[in-house]
Amino acid sequence: MKKKRIYIGLLFIAILSFITVMFLQFRANSEAGTDRGKDVEAITDKKIEKMIQNMTLEEKIGQLMVVGFKGTEKSNEITELIEQKHMGGVIYFDRNMKSPKQVAKLSNSLQQTANQSSHSLPLMVAVDQEGGDIIRMRERVSPLPAQKDMGEQASVEDIYNVAKLNGTELSSMGININFAPVLDLSDTDKRSLGKDPEKVYQYGKKAIQGLNDASVTGALKHFPGNGRSEIDPHVETSSVEANQLDLENSDIYPFKKIISEMENPNFFVMVTHIKYPAYDKEKPASLSKVIIEDLLRGKLKYEGLVITDDLEMGAVNKYFSYEDMGKEAILAGADLLLVCHEYTHELEVYNGLLEAVKAGEVPMERINESVKRVLTYKVYNLKQAKVDPDLAQKVVKSPESLKYLESLNLDK
Repeated sequence: MKKKRIYIGLLFIAILSFITVMFLQFRANSEAGTDRGKDVEAITDKKIEKMIQNMTLEEKIGQLMVVGFKGTEKSNEITELIEQKHMGGVIYFDRNMKSPKQVAKLSNSLQQTANQSSHSLPLMVAVDQEGGDIIRMRERVSPLPAQKDMGEQASVEDIYNVAKLNGTELSSMGININFAPVLDLSDTDKRSLGKDPEKVYQYGKKAIQGLNDASVTGALKHFPGNGRSEIDPHVETSSVEANQLDLENSDIYPFKKIISEMENPNFFVMVTHIKYPAYDKEKPASLSKVIIEDLLRGKLKYEGLVITDDLEMGAVNKYFSYEDMGKEAILAGADLLLVCHEYTHELEVYNGLLEAVKAGEVPMERINESVKRVLTYKVYNLKQAKVDPDLAQKVVKSPESLKYLESLNLDK
């Protein structure tokens, strides 16, 4: 009996020793893995810093712009903007899209042009694919529900699934950024998830996750929230007359929560052209250092990419020249300038910012700061530059997707 107890004791010690050794080995491997991860990150960061040092001013300015163009094929104008002006990204509209296969081919063609540049930086390829009234190539993609209907009738799981479905279709066509979801609070706007700040935050977060899981980056818009405005910023400027406390407890709340809870590189923040006198009595949010630097980056601690809404909107282009708008937005803290339509306006924004830097009106440190954010985003997020056009034709508006969306029974 005594020998048996001794044997059991020795066996217990042996097992305990084995477990201890295995635990120590596991911890050592984990630490080594972490160290390797840190080493890779450090090497990548050095690579980015070196790339910035080797870039010309013209290349840097170009990387801070996302532009639109006309046609379903690569035009001379967009080719020049990518090759000669080094544009960081493009945005698609219906004028660029006639079928999933064609869009995939267009994306591949544009990426090929970007890849032939001196630094081979992939393009950000963006679209506004919100659902409801805001759907590009409507007849050839899945009929995405409006955010209002989703907010009123869908579960948080449905939000995720629809966003992932949407992202999967976009990704198959070579689109890597979707300017959605809309976080503006409203009872009536079809683009809004609703008036409840907590629900809009929960649903918006799930929408970002769904897009991310389909290899698409989302964008929270329109910061700091333009749901109170009755005036369309495409047409004219307006002001939101609310105090800071009220705004931060309601309109800004969904942005604040998502920024604090999710990895910031997983989404952009798009800043609206509306004015918020409680923060800045003079300038619209997109050109306001108080709103972008002090509020969004300072108070809310957002570290990701900030993009302006389209600089061709009436809310700003009636009051600022294109040459000045790029300069003002960058000085305010924006990283990306969105110019959606006219080639001449895109050149004016590009040349205006270029001349402002040369004249010392915009510090090179401010340019390098945004360029580093853009390059870091591209290096870590834009892995897949080429897509299969035949696969896109099968993925987009598939029978399975149509069946799922129909099963939601949402009001159209």
